[in-house]
Amino acid sequence: MPKSSTERLTAPETVWLAAGRHTGPAPQAAIREHLRELKNSERIQDFLEKENTTAPDGHVFEARWFAEAEVTVRARLTTDGRAHVDGERRWTLAAEAERPWDPGWPSPAALLWPERGGLAWERDAAAGLLLQDVNPLPKDDAVLRRLLKDIARHSWSINVVVHEAMTPDAEGRLPLVRLLPPALRHRVVEHRATPEQFHAVNWALGDLGTSVPRGGAVILSGTPGRIGFDEQAFRVRSVFLDGSRPTELLDKIVQFAALPWQLPDDAAAAFTALREEWSLLTLEEELAHARAMAASYSEALEAMTKSRDLYREATELAHAALAEMAEYRDAASTARGSVPGQDKHPLTKTLQRVTDSLMPRRAQRVDAHLQEARESERRAREASE
Repeated sequence: MPKSSTERLTAPETVWLAAGRHTGPAPQAAIREHLRELKNSERIQDFLEKENTTAPDGHVFEARWFAEAEVTVRARLTTDGRAHVDGERRWTLAAEAERPWDPGWPSPAALLWPERGGLAWERDAAAGLLLQDVNPLPKDDAVLRRLLKDIARHSWSINVVVHEAMTPDAEGRLPLVRLLPPALRHRVVEHRATPEQFHAVNWALGDLGTSVPRGGAVILSGTPGRIGFDEQAFRVRSVFLDGSRPTELLDKIVQFAALPWQLPDDAAAAFTALREEWSLLTLEEELAHARAMAASYSEALEAMTKSRDLYREATELAHAALAEMAEYRDAASTARGSVPGQDKHPLTKTLQRVTDSLMPRRAQRVDAHLQEARESERRAREASE
């Protein structure tokens, strides 16, 4: 059952997330060689490869670099070893910087994926659509409706639907996403509706509670929707596909990307893995980790020692209490046994008075020992926890 919006993790401003598909051979050898070249050329500081334990034959690549002076980026690229029916494999990439992400920084995907090696990786994970090119919407109305529903529910990308008021020329057919800041180019899918698809695309968008203006564009909210999203605020009435810069649309995409994002479950898992399963430590981080582990062991040893001492104290007090009880029983038994017969009744009464006077004092001492023993045992349990 999906989590409610109040339970979902909201992505920090420091995080960059993307999910896609790749085709071609298993990518680990090409990625490994590419990362080695990046390290040798000092474009990245270091990298690490390990197996993806959640996917058979999958791999995880960790890399660290400076986005700019003194701003470290840590990225985790995960590849799935299992091919889908169409031969494509899924990848996810989660990166986090030491300060809020700047759209002008390079795309982590463009940095970590090699340009060669026969790998076509620039496809969105939800429907396999191109990330840096124009995606014509299907001509079949039912297929169109199903596609828009699917991407609205499952895509991590920012999906933008553009309606062509008239058939564009060569300049107008160029993708608009190429004009976005670098860090957004692998997080946006551009859909194009032809002039005659205006009614069909709005019929399909109606299921999502939105529409595209004629010759304009609309940004889809996604699932879950971005916090503060206003459908009207992210509709653009005119997008001129003549090679000019569509400033209003580009600005709205940047604004949309800056809205707080309540992460889908798989995106939240990728982000959590980046933080909790990170292995590529610097020397300073390894030393700090070793010191923290040593301090933790020292605290545990101190707690065990304190617990042992408290248990010993509790045992000694318990033995003392039992000795007091035995001494009291022996004294009382000796006093009663030395006065046989009825003629000794006065002495018996005297001894009984002595016994009665001793009993409260001894009982108080026994009770005190027992109470102290219980208190020591309680402190020992708390220390061991």
